[in-house]
Amino acid sequence: MRSVIALLAFFALPAVAEEVDLELVLLADASGSITQAEIEFQRQGYAEAITDPRVLSAIQNSAYGAIAVTYVEWAANTAVVVDWTKIDGPESARAFADALIAPPRQAYGRNAIGAALLDGKRLIEQNDFLGWRKVIDFSGDSPNSYSGPSIASARDEVVSAGITINGLPILCRFCDTPARFPDLAEIYEERIIGGLGAFVVTAENEEDLAQAIRRKLILEISGLLPSEAFASN
Repeated sequence: MRSVIALLAFFALPAVAEEVDLELVLLADASGSITQAEIEFQRQGYAEAITDPRVLSAIQNSAYGAIAVTYVEWAANTAVVVDWTKIDGPESARAFADALIAPPRQAYGRNAIGAALLDGKRLIEQNDFLGWRKVIDFSGDSPNSYSGPSIASARDEVVSAGITINGLPILCRFCDTPARFPDLAEIYEERIIGGLGAFVVTAENEEDLAQAIRRKLILEISGLLPSEAFASN
């Protein structure tokens, strides 16, 4: 009888979280201003970045040699495109990249930035990984938020939980007119990013987007700031 009770108690124990260097939520804009072509282009940019040898080198040189990543698109709602994945080398990175391309669009509507940030926090708190750093990588082409919690209250809640919010403002995609928000980087710095070591990397246009994504991932994985990375080159 005692052995049965012990066995039941064993199976009742919570699963031990797997340790990684970083828990990273890639929170990508899929709101009404983003076309299907832009969705696909953006996913391709992240797929190429996560498999880039320089990004893989940053992962393998981290304390645990592994990170946990999920790709989430946000609009009025949020939708997980690729669930939490441990990336520790070329094979797992390629599997993540391949899984990123095919799924249909599932996030629609107008911006709800505060809700998206809080969903990123929830995804970090409810996963099966334990990273000594936790980051939400937030990208978008507008600072407007039309529904849900305010950006300020959501940011404060996320940062209070020990999670850093970094920003990837995208000034222009497939457009031949001036950017709607030419000061978007400054707005992100003031209103959206927060937490230990938070920073912004700006993508000027679609040609710059892939490079900006790669640079930002390297900084986040390495735990560096843009100025530190520049100084080390």
